[in-house]
Amino acid sequence: MLTTNSLEPETRKIIHLDMDAFYASVEQRDNPELRGRPLAVGGARERGVVAAASYEARKFGVRSAMPATTARRLCPELLFVPPRFEVYKGVSRQIHAIFSDYTELIEPLSLDEAYLDVTQNRYNLPSATRIAEEIRAKILAQTQLTASAGISYNKFLAKLASDYRKPNGQFVIRPHEGLAFVEQLAVGQFHGIGRVTAARMEQLGIRTGWDLRQQSEAFLRQHFGKAGSHYFAIARAQDHRPVVADRVRKSIGAETTFARDLTTLPDLTEHLQPCLEKVWTHCERTGLRGRTVTLKVKYADFQQITRSRSFPTPLADVATVMRISHELLTALLPMPKGVRLLGVSLSGLETEADMVGRQLGLGL
Repeated sequence: MLTTNSLEPETRKIIHLDMDAFYASVEQRDNPELRGRPLAVGGARERGVVAAASYEARKFGVRSAMPATTARRLCPELLFVPPRFEVYKGVSRQIHAIFSDYTELIEPLSLDEAYLDVTQNRYNLPSATRIAEEIRAKILAQTQLTASAGISYNKFLAKLASDYRKPNGQFVIRPHEGLAFVEQLAVGQFHGIGRVTAARMEQLGIRTGWDLRQQSEAFLRQHFGKAGSHYFAIARAQDHRPVVADRVRKSIGAETTFARDLTTLPDLTEHLQPCLEKVWTHCERTGLRGRTVTLKVKYADFQQITRSRSFPTPLADVATVMRISHELLTALLPMPKGVRLLGVSLSGLETEADMVGRQLGLGL
């Protein structure tokens, strides 16, 4: 499928596999009454957050991490169901077992998403396209769920490709196609360039991949810091990051940049809540828990500070994480200037298995 080219020192065959609307699809699979209906997995309460949305709901603009009140406003007929993370973890184990049939180089990104390096694979298949087709067919047969796949010579392009034929499709970007594919995309479509960064690029006249490629690395670093070097590379369809098996995540975080600077505790608390719920949703999804809570504040003049509190054992529930985060925030009042960004993260991560093992070791 892939041949060596000058963009990569050693051409690899990378597949990015991504389940289609995973949580929502599992719920629709297990409950026929939900099929074909706009569905959100998450909390329906006033401060609830959408963890996942079915494709029927996405047509109305409903997206993951969206406040439940916003989702209901966009889609009054939206159905909410509570998440069943143990069920999702079970399906995830099935999916990853299929991946392991083909390669040991698997980098999980979440329960439903992973990179696979199939340059060398267990069946000595020369075609990554065929491998992706076989994996998707096995997933469908074993779980009754669909997956999308992107195939390319690096992780960045494979990720872009998997989004290109969603749902239930796959797309290949070959070495001679990478540069042309990237240059025609809007920068907001680049994986790793969020809404706020895309808006800053727009202000600089950078609207497409082609525009981005016209900028020097020095210019991009001046405006975007260390990330500028990454943007310089991906604008040239370059990404030398290897697929790292069993990657250990160091922290889980979420942050939000405000349309206007905030100064009052009610406003700050309101905007911190979705970040907290997004972090805890990831904790529930992955089984990770953290010992350190860190609050991140960026002021209107771009000065950034962090405040942390650590504990000897991982925090077991979202209420405790919320309480500590609010205490860290309250301790900063009164704010000396407006706040443009607020974030929260958990570090010192352990899995549930780690915690059980440690407790057994202590004789608890």
